[in-house]
Amino acid sequence: MLISFILPPQWTPLNPFFSIASLVGQLRGNNYKVNVHDINIEFYNHILTKEYLVNAADKAFKMHETLFQDIRAEYTDDKKAEEYSKETQIKLLRYSKIKEFKEQRYNDIQNIPDKIEEAVATVKCKERFYQPELLIRALDTIDIGLEIASLPYFPSRLELHDYSTHFFRLTYESIKECCLDRSTNMFYEYYEKILPSIIEETPDMIGISINSSSQIIPGLTLAMLLKQKTNKHINIGGNFFGRVTESLENTPEFFELFADSVVVEEGEKPMVELAKFIEGKLPIEQVPNIVYFDGEKVKINEKIKPLVLNEMCYQDLEGFPFEKYFTPEIVLSVLSSRGCYWKKCTFCDHDFGQNYCIKNLDKLIEELKLMQDKFGISHFEFIDEAISPSYLKQMSERVIKEGLEISWFNNARTESEFTKDILHLASEAGLKMMLWGVESGSERIMELINKGVDFNQRMEVLKDSSDYNIWNFAFVFLGFPSETREDALKTIEMICKNTDIISSYGRSVFALGKHTKLSENPEKFSITEIYHNDEEFSPSYEFKVSKGMNSQELQEMANVCIKECNKAYENPLWMYLRYREYIFLYVAKYGAKEVQDCKIV
Repeated sequence: MLISFILPPQWTPLNPFFSIASLVGQLRGNNYKVNVHDINIEFYNHILTKEYLVNAADKAFKMHETLFQDIRAEYTDDKKAEEYSKETQIKLLRYSKIKEFKEQRYNDIQNIPDKIEEAVATVKCKERFYQPELLIRALDTIDIGLEIASLPYFPSRLELHDYSTHFFRLTYESIKECCLDRSTNMFYEYYEKILPSIIEETPDMIGISINSSSQIIPGLTLAMLLKQKTNKHINIGGNFFGRVTESLENTPEFFELFADSVVVEEGEKPMVELAKFIEGKLPIEQVPNIVYFDGEKVKINEKIKPLVLNEMCYQDLEGFPFEKYFTPEIVLSVLSSRGCYWKKCTFCDHDFGQNYCIKNLDKLIEELKLMQDKFGISHFEFIDEAISPSYLKQMSERVIKEGLEISWFNNARTESEFTKDILHLASEAGLKMMLWGVESGSERIMELINKGVDFNQRMEVLKDSSDYNIWNFAFVFLGFPSETREDALKTIEMICKNTDIISSYGRSVFALGKHTKLSENPEKFSITEIYHNDEEFSPSYEFKVSKGMNSQELQEMANVCIKECNKAYENPLWMYLRYREYIFLYVAKYGAKEVQDCKIV
């Protein structure tokens, strides 16, 4: 039996995707043959070429006059843009964008195609990547190259970190419309070119991983075309649809158009059982954690606890095209634990569907050695929700004892149990960067979050970490229910006053996930109403509060955060490196202090 796994666009094209590598390892460990197709990275390499960009610009310019004539036929002076039909609004947006390139940015059309292949080569080159001026220039070139590649399909836009289209909404009708619309869907031509070779492999099952909203249109377009061209079992997995299972239950057409089944929550055991069903060894009713349409109604099978990490096979990287990723050195995702050992933060639903478990140190060390010996990988990202102080200490001791020469980074909570001795030991063992859940500068908000750390000791932990040349990345967010402008200003002040120990930060805006603890006791957080919005496939709720910032005030504070923090950091290199994997590679090569001191002028 043959299974094909596919990662569709859009996912940041830096490294092999962990979930697929893990599922491949589990299936191969159960004696199934598996082919891997990272179409995400293949697509980026396909379109970021001189030939593709020249053709994209030519195609866009040729449609410019036709767009103008179509718009003129409907245009009147007294109409606002939003009063036109959606089709005409799309034409207006596309016409304006093409006009911008023809009249104001024609130099980009002339120059970027000639530079694009060198730019892509730079982000993959071990010498040029580590020269900041060359890397920044390459990333800027790639940005414009992707803008040109997207031009004939505007207002759809592909970037290195996102795929979006102007009128897309998280409703089934909008999803279907965007998947069927060739005028805005830039993936059709490529998919129709490559799908015959995938089908010719004659897989018995095809798995497609969709993990974020940016993958919905490209991922489901791929699934739809495969379902039209083959009668083999199409399965959709990944993080996204498991969070909106009830919407799948109410949408039987989803399974007629896109897939035969959807795996929800952790997939290692369900995928093996689904393979047994395909072989005829198991009835579909006994396959856990899947949603499917039986011809009459959508069925949701029993959910089971996921495999503990010690029972799982190692991830398998055979078949991933290392040379095509946009990085000179692979930063491989690994797990030392699954779920969260704290699991009490009211804002978080990251551990939804998971039970906390820890990987045995012997198994972890063996995995790290295997990845280094077999694939030459020495840089790792621990994607645990948070590593505990005790595990970090034990792991660091083992890494040193085994003589492993590796570098890594991980997520952590700002607990005072991360002592100087533990951080020193971890630094000696290869820890280069910590992603800390700092969250807020307001003690009141931190209490509502129920973070469970000493508010007044957090900066001491970051100082100790910084003293041992560990890069401190701080996660913060604004907009928690009842947060005031004063609360938000405290977060901004915290960042700006501690740029010496907060090496970099990532700011987001709070969204009420459907599986957070906060929704269980909304009154405590000044929430007066929680309700479904009209986008049934949205993984979050809308809500109203009795006090705190409104949406306009929140946007104003987000802008203040950008302005004040940019001023405080004085144009640092890390802002231009963009991705935490890139920051990590620079820190691993040059050291945290050296990278922190580097400014772009």
